[in-house]
Amino acid sequence: MSAHPRLELRDDPRRRVPLDPRVPLSIGRDPASGLCLSEGEGVSRRHALVRVSRTRPDQWLLCDLGSANGTYLEGSRLRDCRPLSDGDEIRLGQQGPVLLFRAAAGPVASAGAPTPAKAPVVAPAGAGQLDFAGRSLPIARIRSAYVRSRRRHPQAFSWWLLLCLGGLLLLPFPWLFWPLQVGALAGWIVLGSRWEHLLEVTLQDGLAYRHRFDSLTTALAHRNGIRKAMATGPAAGRRP
Repeated sequence: MSAHPRLELRDDPRRRVPLDPRVPLSIGRDPASGLCLSEGEGVSRRHALVRVSRTRPDQWLLCDLGSANGTYLEGSRLRDCRPLSDGDEIRLGQQGPVLLFRAAAGPVASAGAPTPAKAPVVAPAGAGQLDFAGRSLPIARIRSAYVRSRRRHPQAFSWWLLLCLGGLLLLPFPWLFWPLQVGALAGWIVLGSRWEHLLEVTLQDGLAYRHRFDSLTTALAHRNGIRKAMATGPAAGRRP
């Protein structure tokens, strides 16, 4: 991996732009853009921006600049700025060019290495085949691989709110009211902070397979392994 983070075109990895934390990278058809894509279908004059987070100098963010056709990160349209992880796909418009974010080599990037496991989720299964969560998938039939993160207990806030409102009935009994409120708050914090990460592999016919991970870095490492197999597999030359 390069010593510096960069963006590169998925269909032409030789075309790449290094990222400088001191200067945000603008993307669009404007010739003054740091990454000018004048021939990109659906690309706005000022389409998107990649910059470093103001609170975390090691975190890169992708921001949409009010583009007409939208900016998509890992298949989801941006509504605001979103953090980038190594190997993330950035699509400019629904049918526009796809960029890949490559993180810098170093302690942050190396954290994405897959941890050893007794039964790997992703492993080679012979020529042109990939073993995904116990299923053998033809690499040529894989259309995409995305990681989607979601809260493990999305109803935690509703439960906390109901307990707080119900606890108001115990106001005349502070020895019951306060323990209930503290317990409800602790439960909300614990349950609300738990996330799960779904690695979703979609085939050309629309059939999708998913596997859950507790660790985002492990999920991203497996996703990058699948994309690497797609890039070097027999279908790489037929990518639209």
